[in-house]
Amino acid sequence: MSQNTSTASTTNTQIRWGIVGAGRIAKTFATDIAFAPHAQLTAVASRELSRAQAFADDFSIATAYGSYEEIFADPNIDAIYIATPHSHHKEQTIAALRAGKHVLCEKPATVTPEELEEVIAVAVQEQRYFMEGMWTYFMPVIEKARQWVDAGRIGNLCHVKAEFGFPMPYDPESREYSVRLGGGCLQDMGIYPIAMAWRFLQQDPDTQTVWHHKADNGVEDDVVILNTYVDSQTKNEVTAQLTTSFRSRLNNYLTLVGDSGTLMIADYWAAREVKLYRGAECIDRFAVERPQQGFNHQIEQVSCDLLAGKLQPEVVSWDDSRAFQRQMAAIKKQF
Repeated sequence: MSQNTSTASTTNTQIRWGIVGAGRIAKTFATDIAFAPHAQLTAVASRELSRAQAFADDFSIATAYGSYEEIFADPNIDAIYIATPHSHHKEQTIAALRAGKHVLCEKPATVTPEELEEVIAVAVQEQRYFMEGMWTYFMPVIEKARQWVDAGRIGNLCHVKAEFGFPMPYDPESREYSVRLGGGCLQDMGIYPIAMAWRFLQQDPDTQTVWHHKADNGVEDDVVILNTYVDSQTKNEVTAQLTTSFRSRLNNYLTLVGDSGTLMIADYWAAREVKLYRGAECIDRFAVERPQQGFNHQIEQVSCDLLAGKLQPEVVSWDDSRAFQRQMAAIKKQF
């Protein structure tokens, strides 16, 4: 085990967080952490000190670092949020874990199943908490939808439909398209539809058909996936239609179709409302009003896990992350 054993104690009331990376997703984390009572943002690190300092000034963060090694060595930090490109996740997560930090790593946690197993092995060895940042799993609206499905309010689940697509101008050097940075719409956006199918079905598909389109540099920019399943409990046949795109704006709904009702959630990754339909009539809805994007639910849960001394997450478990990686790897094999 690492000698730097900075960790949360059950006597603390807040987890002291540091952010690695100063991009868009890091800004969302820094904004929403204010709504997580058991979390405190202590430091931020970037490869350029000037960028980290500007970020720290914007969010009133006490400390800015111009290298990741410095933030990992800070004894006043309990947990690290990694918000860098996918290709850096494994290396940075392992470095943070070995420095004695707990880690919340933005999805996808790694770019291959093998890398994920390396990370988990280090988390076990160092006795540190590691979780993939699938923030959508913590949304109250998604949890309500799961409760309604489990309660039989749409009958037997027949179809899962999930889309995530926005036009991204082609730039082979951008994070979205860069081969070097693990670009492509499957891992960047497609992980959301895959994660939703897993959330509601909890099994790998029995059959899978994949259509894809590639950008000029060979990175996928449009993917359509059709999965079929036989429900392990009910033996009902279920399909999942999952679509992701950098080429066009999709409808961006999560739709759960049963034999007696339908649930619809617009922009489900940041879910604010679920509607229950019988035929064309909306018979129930559950909505949340919030000033923030919604990262706070995830931040608060991880912080409470750490204060309770937990070393593994329950909501986005290691087996959930394994499923995401396993399914994305299977899809890539069909490109």
